Amino acid sequence: MNVTITVNGEKTSHEVEDRTLLVHHLRDVVGLTATNIGCDTSTCGSCTVLVNGESVKSCTVLAAQVDGDEVETLEGLAGDGGEMDAVQNAFQQKHALQCGFCTPGMVMAATSLLRENPDPTEEQVRMALKGNLCRCTGYHNIVQAILSAAEGIR
Repeated sequence: MNVTITVNGEKTSHEVEDRTLLVHHLRDVVGLTATNIGCDTSTCGSCTVLVNGESVKSCTVLAAQVDGDEVETLEGLAGDGGEMDAVQNAFQQKHALQCGFCTPGMVMAATSLLRENPDPTEEQVRMALKGNLCRCTGYHNIVQAILSAAEGIR
């Protein structure tokens, strides 16, 4: 089937098998590889993207399900000149990554949270990240980075 998805502001149209997961479509067809494949069971959250502004685990959504929708990936957060956005910058400044595998999903979950709640408490940040796992257990710096990004955005 043919799907048309606006990815990071750019309209894309591709033929896909009806069973193609959004994560595979983004990585293999669109060529945006920051969205990681970690578990294929929605357990880890490394494949988190925004669909119409909502945080979604792309390993549980078919590409056909987002036909006509807007999808934002980690690559779409950077500015026109490639500069990092506030959340990406805070992750770097606060050393909120170790191996980096969970980082794209964490950044996207944080972005979704801060768009909905620009002044979250530490508890709200931790709740928002509940579906995203860090294999290195670097949660402290991740939470601090999100709180720092919130402060910078305000």
